[in-house]
Amino acid sequence: MIKLQVTNETGRLRAVVLGIANQNGPAPKAEEAYDPKSLEHILAGTYPVESDMVFEISAFHDVLERYGVKVYRPELIPDLNQIFSRDIGFVIDRFFIKANILPDRAEEWRAIGHIVKQIEPENFMEAPEEVHIEGGDVILWNEYLFVGTYKGDDYPTINTARTNMNGVQFLKDMFPNKIVKEFDLIKSMTNPRENALHLDCCFQPVGRDKAIIYPGGFRNPTDYLYLRKIFGGENIFTITADEMYEMYSNVFSISEDVVVTERRFDRLNYWLRDQGFHVEEVPYHEIGKQEGLLRCSTLPLHRD
Repeated sequence: MIKLQVTNETGRLRAVVLGIANQNGPAPKAEEAYDPKSLEHILAGTYPVESDMVFEISAFHDVLERYGVKVYRPELIPDLNQIFSRDIGFVIDRFFIKANILPDRAEEWRAIGHIVKQIEPENFMEAPEEVHIEGGDVILWNEYLFVGTYKGDDYPTINTARTNMNGVQFLKDMFPNKIVKEFDLIKSMTNPRENALHLDCCFQPVGRDKAIIYPGGFRNPTDYLYLRKIFGGENIFTITADEMYEMYSNVFSISEDVVVTERRFDRLNYWLRDQGFHVEEVPYHEIGKQEGLLRCSTLPLHRD
C-alpha cells in the first residue's frame, strides 16, 4: 500500500504522481479551451505540439528520479490531456481527496485508478457532488490550508472558476484542526494576464518561510496582506502580471532547499539562488502555454 503524508509544499518529496503528455490528442478547438491562455495559443496557431511536451515532462521526470523520488504515472488513455495531475486529487496529511473537476476531464481520474487502489480505504475521501474543488487551489502550509475560490455571483458561468465555497466549507469540516483560509481570485475567460486559474497561479510557499506572490491575483487586497503578515515582506518574491502569465509561482519544491523551475525564469531563479536554494532548471515553456506548469503536473503523495 502507498503511504500518504503531506503537510506542506516543501517537505522532502518521497512519492508523487507525475502527469504524462504522450498521445495527448490533437490541438483543441477554440470552443473546447478550458482557460484563456490555451485559447490564446489555439487562435494564434502556437498551441504546443506533443513531442515538445513529452520532452519537457521527461526532463522533469529525470530530475525527480535523480533525487530518489518514487514517481507514479497515469495509465495512458489516447487522445486525452493527462498532463495536469494536480487537479484530479490531492493529499492532506494522510488523506487522499478525490477532486470534483470539470465534467469534461472526468476520464483523467480513471487513469490513476491503479494508484488509488494502493491507498488504504480509510484514507480515501470523496467530496459530495455540490463541492467543487481542484488541487491547484489547495496549498498546504503546516497548520494552514490556503484555498483559492471565486465568490462572484456569476460563478456558474465562469469556466476558470474551479473551487466554490462549498469546497472551502468541505475542507473546514474535514480538517477542523487546520486554519482554513480562502482567497477570492481574479478570474477571466478572455485575458490570461487577468486570470488566476488556481491559487498556485499567483501564490506558492518555498523553503521554510518564503513565498512567491502576485498581489494582483486576489480580488480582495486584504488577502494579499494576510499572506504578507504570515511570511513577512522581506521573504516574499513579488511577481508582475507578465510573470504570472508565464507561471512564475507554479514551480515545484523537492525539499526545503531544492526547487524545480522553468529555465526562462531568470529573475526568479536568481532570487532563489540568492536566498540559498538549489535551483533545478527544466524546459517547460510549451506546457506552460496551457496555463499550467510544474506544480500543476504533480500530485504529491508523500513528503517527510
